[in-house]
Amino acid sequence: MDMMIRLDTESGKRLYVQIYEYIKSEIRGGRLLNGEKLPSTRILASNLQVSRSTVDLAYEQLVSEGYLEARPGSGYYVGQVEELYGFSTGLQENVPVNQEKQQYKVDFSTGAIDMSVFPFGTWRKLNKAVLSEDNGSLFALGEPQGDWELRQTISRYLHASRGANISPEQLIIGAGNEYLFMLLEKLLGRHRKVALEKPTYSKAYRSFQSFAYEISRIPMDKSGMDVKALCMSGAEIAYVMPSHQYPTGVVMPIGRRQELLKWAGEAEGRFIIEDDHDSEFRYKGKPIPCLQSIDRHDKVIYLGTFSKAIAPAIRISFMALPKQLLQIYKEEFQFFSSTVSRIDQRILQQFMEEGHFERHLNRMRKTYRTKHDEMLLLLKPFRKKFVIQGENAGTYLTLKSKEGRTEAELIELANSVGVNVYGMSRLSGIEGEEYHTILLGFGGLSIEEVKEGLRLLEKVYL
Repeated sequence: MDMMIRLDTESGKRLYVQIYEYIKSEIRGGRLLNGEKLPSTRILASNLQVSRSTVDLAYEQLVSEGYLEARPGSGYYVGQVEELYGFSTGLQENVPVNQEKQQYKVDFSTGAIDMSVFPFGTWRKLNKAVLSEDNGSLFALGEPQGDWELRQTISRYLHASRGANISPEQLIIGAGNEYLFMLLEKLLGRHRKVALEKPTYSKAYRSFQSFAYEISRIPMDKSGMDVKALCMSGAEIAYVMPSHQYPTGVVMPIGRRQELLKWAGEAEGRFIIEDDHDSEFRYKGKPIPCLQSIDRHDKVIYLGTFSKAIAPAIRISFMALPKQLLQIYKEEFQFFSSTVSRIDQRILQQFMEEGHFERHLNRMRKTYRTKHDEMLLLLKPFRKKFVIQGENAGTYLTLKSKEGRTEAELIELANSVGVNVYGMSRLSGIEGEEYHTILLGFGGLSIEEVKEGLRLLEKVYL
């Protein structure tokens, strides 16, 4: 299909933002329908006479918010808007039928990030420099695990920032966590029983479900996954997000982490998958070392991504394997080629090596901390009727009703004043569960939008 997008080069608004807003508006207005295929990034960039990376940024922001779905080898399709941040298990939330067509004044999306501070000029210069290199090897097939230089840079970064003890040899670079999950299924084998936190990250749930793994959903307390319940479940693999659990925002303390590692070390074949998806954004206290850094039995599979720290369009994630699984990978699965362009790998490697990444992270932390602190200040009146959680890290906060109000009611009230919020229950995957909790993401909002959104919510919630 063709799309007639009128770009205004004199408006001062970035071109990728204009493309993003146009497509989002078309989807919400019902002019682009669920399952409809969009033009490829190459074709749309050519039609609009902009760089392909500009369209990539717009598409990937839409993917991160759930408006588009990226299908490997096929392209981009309009997502199931009424099921944003939920599982495709038949669970339906009681929301207005025309919610997807409504234009919101403020959308507290948990998937959006702030691109206003992204160093586009630096990235463009690195891109140009890499492409101008007289280096034909960049266009040849690279190492299956990803280029050694990038793995070496990521290894050093993880040791300095997360205390991780990961060698470049252990790392595998992949285009998104979905690819790494699929590779992991090959390494772990079939007919495994995996334990997931309740509630958990929807894509992880769907991935394990697609592997036909037996899934055991383990309840959480204030410290994270209940290890006693984990022991009773008979699971062999535990998927956790100890640094900042999604969607509850819980940060797992050191004592619970040691309990998890003790569980993993008590039996052969047990592993912990540590998803360290947004550990860069912590606002209070000292940084907590990752679970992998205190693993003495080599039982932790470590997952990370640059989608939150840089941009969704980067599509570069990484996985560090314990030695036992690394051996299996080398013997049986090194025929899988790397899914990340060597040019993109080189750009990212230089972006990190030259110190741009660290400077960008510092700017992002400062920006998010300002929004985070402003939200907490403005939420003070809400504490009469809500429990505020997740205030130490990440790019969202959670509000749990003290009065037992349903999420459907809270969402409907918010929608009535032009604000979009997201219910935690839709992340549970089981019909009938109710957490009485909504999520307020601030990553993609300006301070003014945060203020306006909370002012409107105060009218209907208090």
